[in-house]
Amino acid sequence: MLTDLFLSVARGYLDATGLKPKTLSHRVFGDAKVLPELFDGGRTLTFTRAEAALQWFSDHWPANATWPAGVKRPPPSTAAESSQPEVA
Repeated sequence: MLTDLFLSVARGYLDATGLKPKTLSHRVFGDAKVLPELFDGGRTLTFTRAEAALQWFSDHWPANATWPAGVKRPPPSTAAESSQPEVA
């Protein structure tokens, strides 16, 4: 269930930005294989890594996109509040 919620955030970001999963995976995790493997069901994340990734998504969420319903959004970190998210 937590994986589904996490992946709904990742899908929402992909839909809003038009990025490819490998590109987003590299930006979030520093590894282009993580998100594609999560989408395929062949990988899991620790809670610590998932929380860090959700924070990344919150900090970089496109202003014109809606955060997925049912997933509590972490407040943007102070450094992220002054910067615009990178799109494509």
